[in-house]
Amino acid sequence: MKIAVSGKGGVGKSTIAAALALTLARKGQRVLALDADPDANLACALGIPGTVKISPVSEEIALIEERTGAKIEQYGQVFKLNPDVGDVAEKLAFSHNGVELIVLGAVKRGGGGCACPENVFIKALVNDLVLYKDETLIMDMEAGIEHLGRATAAGVDVMAIVVEPGQRSLDCAKTVVKMSNEIGLKNFIFIGNKITGEDDKGFISEELGVRSEELFFLSYSEQIRNSDRDGVSALDGMNDEEISVIKKLIDVIME
Repeated sequence: MKIAVSGKGGVGKSTIAAALALTLARKGQRVLALDADPDANLACALGIPGTVKISPVSEEIALIEERTGAKIEQYGQVFKLNPDVGDVAEKLAFSHNGVELIVLGAVKRGGGGCACPENVFIKALVNDLVLYKDETLIMDMEAGIEHLGRATAAGVDVMAIVVEPGQRSLDCAKTVVKMSNEIGLKNFIFIGNKITGEDDKGFISEELGVRSEELFFLSYSEQIRNSDRDGVSALDGMNDEEISVIKKLIDVIME
C-alpha cells in the first residue's frame, strides 16, 4: 500500500502521515515513511527526539556523485538519469517504533526542478520506493506533487489531502487534485483537520464538492499541538476518538 499525504503547509500533513505510519506499524506491517517536504517535520511527528541527527538524502553528496557519475555544483556534465538506488532505503533509513524513516531534504541549488544530479537521484529513489519496494509506504509530500512523475503515480494507491477550514488551504487542495489528475492519479481522500464545529465541516464539504459523510474530520486539539512540545508522537497525542478516525481512514484505503 502506497499513500501520499499532501496539502498546504501547516495544515497537519506530518501529523496525519505519522499517525498513519505508526498505526500501520502497530498492526504489524512493515512501514517506510518518506519525508518529501523540504520543511521536514515527520521525524518529530513520529516521536523521534530532536537530538537525533537524520541525514537527508540530498546531503549524501558522495553517494549521489558515485551513483550519478557527476560532481555536485558542476555544470555541463553528462550523468546517469537512472542511477542505481535499490539499496538506498536500507542504507539511509532511520528506524523508530517499527517505522523506517527516510528524509529527502531540499536540493539547495537554483531551480529546484532542475535536472541536476541531486534531483535526478531523489526522483529515482521515490520511483524505486513506490514501484519496487514491498513495504507499506507513507509519503509526507510538500504542498504539491513535485516528487511524483507520471510513471511513479501509477504505483500510488491514494492521495490523502489534508485541509483546514480556510480558503487558502482549500485552494491548495484543489490545485493538488488538478496536478495529480494530470499525471493519472485519480484516488483521493480528504481529511479536514483543526475542526471546531459543524460550520467548519460544511464549509470544507461545500468548497471541495464532497459530501460530509465522505470526508474524515479531526477536531482542533491542544493535546496534538502540544505533542510536538512534549516530544511525543502525533499518535500518542491523540485521544480515542481521533485514533478511531485514523483507523477508519486506513480501513477505507485498504478496501
